[in-house]
Amino acid sequence: MASTHSIHRNLSERYVRFADDEARGRSALYEALARGVAYEKQILDFLSTLPLGKQQPNLLFAAVRSIAGTPDDFGDFRRRLLENVPAVRALILSCSTQTNEPARCALLLPILARLPQPLALIEVGASAGLCLLPDFYGYDFGSGVLRPEVGDGTFPVFTCTASPSTPIPSRMPRIVWRAGLDLNPLDAGDPEQSSWLETLVWPERTERLAGLRDALRIAAVQRPRIVEGNLIGGALTSLCRQAPADATLVVFHTAVLAYVPNHATRQAFANEVTALSPYWICNESPRVMPDLSAGIGDPGGGRFLMTVNRKPIAWTDPHGAAITWIAAENTVP
Repeated sequence: MASTHSIHRNLSERYVRFADDEARGRSALYEALARGVAYEKQILDFLSTLPLGKQQPNLLFAAVRSIAGTPDDFGDFRRRLLENVPAVRALILSCSTQTNEPARCALLLPILARLPQPLALIEVGASAGLCLLPDFYGYDFGSGVLRPEVGDGTFPVFTCTASPSTPIPSRMPRIVWRAGLDLNPLDAGDPEQSSWLETLVWPERTERLAGLRDALRIAAVQRPRIVEGNLIGGALTSLCRQAPADATLVVFHTAVLAYVPNHATRQAFANEVTALSPYWICNESPRVMPDLSAGIGDPGGGRFLMTVNRKPIAWTDPHGAAITWIAAENTVP
């Protein structure tokens, strides 16, 4: 059994890494909270009593904000947490960080638009299904707004800074079938569940919050199908077999594999999905699937690597704000 010292050290390193790689430049408050937690024994003691998968910064910070409101600084956060430990613990154990940031659809669009049309989409880790609706949103890559051709005429517009070589589409992909897979599917039309998703948005990111609310409204109307199940095994196989034969099947995910406990399971998933679908879009931290990023370096700044069928295509902002195309040609495999 690991000693308290080693558990605290691992937790401290995890929170410092979050501050350096994820929060810095994106959320001054969350960066300060993460650095404070990394060296606060009482909070590390609390975190060490939680299951490993429940010790993550985003979940802790959102739970405290949900129970006790958004703190002003680390001292205020510490007080709010320690005054509400039982309630915070209960919320952490019952919830998860299913942000499902809809702005990430801007990263998918240059790929989806270049595949043989029409498309059938399956998202792994779909949460409320917000990223299954890329054709219902608008996008601004710097040269004008690409507008949806479906929906009721009201939509969020997600801004994404794109490198010059990124193949910006001139029109939306044509999606004729869509489904999601998640361990705990959420209902965009449920006020309590949508409120939790809103709390998961970092406090300074008001534009992200507005986009999320618009996407939740659309998802509540469109109600994309989300199936409960694990990414390994029969549920994914069944979904893939249900996709229409006359559509190009695409399986995709973002910021999901970090929650898969070991590399062997991630590799098993990779092998399974490549056997099931002609196109697999993986948008994850390069640390999660290091074999996919071997030999191409790392731009830093917490960027994700997007690959298609195991081939590196672009470096991406985790929340969809930027894409840097790195493929040898402006095509996809």
